[in-house]
Parts: sequence; structure tokens; C-alpha cells
Amino acid sequence: MRRMTARPANAHQARLLRLLRDGGPNSRAQLGDQIDLSRSKLAVEIDRLLETGLVAADGLAASRGGRRSHNIRLAPGLRLLGVDIGATSVDVAVTNAELEILGHLNQPMDVREGPVAVFEQVLDMAAKLRASGVAEGFDGAGIGVPGPVRFPEGVPVAPPIMPGWDGFPVREALSQELGCPVMVDNDVNLMAMGEQHAGVARSVKDFLCVKIGTGIGCGIVVGGEVYRGTTGSAGDIGHIQAEPDGRPCACGNHGCLEAYFGGAALARDAEAAARDGRSAELAARLEEVGSLAATDVAAAASAGDATALDLIREGGTRTGQVIAGLVSFFNPGLVVIGGGVTGLGHTLLAAIRTQVYRQSLPLATGNLPIVLGELGPAAGVTGAARLISDHLFSPA
Repeated sequence: MRRMTARPANAHQARLLRLLRDGGPNSRAQLGDQIDLSRSKLAVEIDRLLETGLVAADGLAASRGGRRSHNIRLAPGLRLLGVDIGATSVDVAVTNAELEILGHLNQPMDVREGPVAVFEQVLDMAAKLRASGVAEGFDGAGIGVPGPVRFPEGVPVAPPIMPGWDGFPVREALSQELGCPVMVDNDVNLMAMGEQHAGVARSVKDFLCVKIGTGIGCGIVVGGEVYRGTTGSAGDIGHIQAEPDGRPCACGNHGCLEAYFGGAALARDAEAAARDGRSAELAARLEEVGSLAATDVAAAASAGDATALDLIREGGTRTGQVIAGLVSFFNPGLVVIGGGVTGLGHTLLAAIRTQVYRQSLPLATGNLPIVLGELGPAAGVTGAARLISDHLFSPA
């Protein structure tokens, strides 16, 4: 597998690479409109990038009067691997340097099996994508995991739903296996980056991206950049207390939001409702398959089951209470709701919106959209590719 041989030599080259990544092929003249360089200096930097092989000529640009210039694009052969590890499934995708997805696989997976078993599966999926012809090798890989990550080292730290992962050197181990640079981050940060690059947050600089999957997390984007906090644990909202002295949580505390909502909590409460005789619909599903998941609650709610609808509304209200506090504190321009539990749809979204608009100050919510993400499972792998491209397109 090949390793990318070149990195930008300075901040101007890095800026040009990111402009081409985010905006696609562009002429020298149009690039000059977006970067503070003289025409001669711009020409020098582009020519140096052409020499490295990071960019390539891409035909003649449209005339702006006078001599026509060539379009410039990122090298079409560059390939990035995006990996989004969830609690119960994993997505692996190959993108080009402009983060267009060329191949994408999804498989069920239990993160509790530990890093060795999970990464064997990830590497097998990456090999299948290579065999399909979309990539000969990878120039870099971005990895998302469902727990706190010490970002500079790419190491998970005491992740509540990931036994056996504490301190595992994800970045180092996968870099050796893949033969390319690797960056690791929390999965919800990558979802935020994906929605920012190609989804509902494309034009927003300050927003929150709340992922409701097995657990609940929040990506915080400030001025167009993910805010990770001092040690990388910013946005861990699933462990904000929602109920004093409440239910025990997997993290060891009591009353956390995740103890009351998210895929795991919703499945537990749905099974209790089925066994207690509060929902014939859920009881029938439980008898048929032996266990329930958030998808079963969604299906029961779609069928008009009152108990399922109540479970969704209660979870949305609790989540909305926590988000309302974040909105009052941060004053974002957008709140994006994503993750597997968004299959609960507009019943969940309506409950969250109602609570946020009721609880937060009018100045913070007067023009605040609260919307479902656009990209679904593609958000995480797109964000993972964006993460590694940010690294590769930074001066060495």
C-alpha cells in the first residue's frame, strides 16, 4: 500500500489544497480571488504543488477576458479511507481527495468485542473495497470511535461502552496495518464534520451536531472548526445529569441523559413496556424476535402505538432539556440531530424542538433551526475522510 509522498510546504499551499477539496476544480484566477497572494506568488505556489503531484491540470478554464488559464484540481488518484465505528455497526468508505464517496460498506459489529476483533473486521472491509477497484491503496485514513479520544495521540480514554479499548493505540496500530497516516476522533465530531462538508451545515460556522445512537454525544463547531476541549472530551453530553440521583449509568454515575435515552435505554424501556402489558404491539414484536431495538419502537410508533410514541416523546423531551442548556450557553446558528435513533423521525424531532424553544431564551432560539442531518451513515465516513485530509493538507 502506498504512502502519500508529499505534504504542502507552507500555509498558502495548504489553503489552496483545502479550497480545491471543498470547492472542486477551479481556475488559477478564481483561486486568486480567494487567497491573499499576488498573481506571481500564486503561480509559484501552484507550480510547486503541480511538481509534488498533489494537484493536476484539469483543462482550460472559462475565459475572463484575455488569455485563458488552466483549471487546477486535486490529484485524481489520491484515495482516503473513512472508518466510522459505532457501538453496533461499522461503516467503511473510500473517497477521492474531494471527499466524494467511491465505495461504501456497512456491517453489523459489536464494539464490546474489543479493538483487535473490530479492526480485523475493518481491515477486511477495506480489503474488499480495494478489491472492488476503487483504490489500489490509501494515502491516509480517518477513524471515528464511539467514546472519548485523547486527540493528539489518537487514543480512546475510559470509553463507557467500549470495554477493552482504554488506552489502545488506535492511530499507531492502524497506521502500521494500512501503511499510511491515520487520524482518530470521536464519532460525533466526525458526523459534524461530514454534515459541515456535504450536508445540512454547509453554510453554518457555529453549530451543534447531536448524535443519538446507542449513546448520545455532541459535536461542537466554532468558527468552522471542531472544538474538542483541552483533552478531547468536549461534547460528552450523554453524561450530563438529567435526573438527580436517577438511574445508574454505564459510566458509573447516576441520572445521566444516556441512562434515560439513546438506543440502549430505549430498547430497555420498550422491553419493560412489552412485558408489563402496556403495549400489545411491542409485546408481539418481543415475542417474535426475543429482544427489541430502537427500530422496533419506531415501527410500533408508525403503527400508532401510544406507548411507543410516549417513549419517544419522553426521550426527546429529556434530550431537549440538555440541548436547551447548551443553546443558552453557546448560542449556535443550527442544531443538527443525527445518529441511528433518528429513525424515530419527526416525533422525536418535534419533542426536542418543543423543549428547546420552550426552555431557552428567545434571543437564542428566535432564528434557530433544529433539523435532522442530511447524510445519514455517510456523515461519519465523510467526516473521517475530512479529518485525515485536514491533516494531510497541513504543512509538514
